[in-house]
Amino acid sequence: MPELPTTRRGSATSRRILDAAAEEFAQRGIAGARVERITAAARTNKAQLYSYFGSKDGLFDAVIADRVRDSTAAIPFDADDLAGWAVRLYDQGLHQPELVRLIAWTRLERRPSGRWFDGSEHIPKLAAIAEAQAAGRLRAGDPFDLIVLVIAMASAWGPASSVYTATADEPAAEHDRRRALLRDCVARAVAP
Repeated sequence: MPELPTTRRGSATSRRILDAAAEEFAQRGIAGARVERITAAARTNKAQLYSYFGSKDGLFDAVIADRVRDSTAAIPFDADDLAGWAVRLYDQGLHQPELVRLIAWTRLERRPSGRWFDGSEHIPKLAAIAEAQAAGRLRAGDPFDLIVLVIAMASAWGPASSVYTATADEPAAEHDRRRALLRDCVARAVAP
């Protein structure tokens, strides 16, 4: 991916492009997204977009990287509290469903199997899980499989669910009930 601008004006423009593109890709996927709509929403032009991101695919990659980075920074991870982390993932999915939709489009249009990401953002988490396993605080098994299981449980009511998608405007009692169930199930699943 090309280097993003370092000037204040350039950074503001690239941020507007990333935000507009995230919405466009989340709604329409990679194939359905239109650069014209992105540039109009970002109040810029195609030449600027292509100079920052290289291509529509490069822009999609930049959007995914940006949203994953934001998500990772916003949701504290503690290998000794995977149940709490799962609840925080659930809440993020309620209030920021865009990332889950972007991942779903990645699955549909790019990588239908295997990892959808390079995994580098999970390396510290996997190391923390392995350390907790070695100390007997978490169940044995492949740390990657354990984190995948926890994420899947947290996403059970997310935008990519094949059964039910929760929304932030549902009654608080519904969310509290799901959080309690999720916390209990994850705690039991990862217990040594």
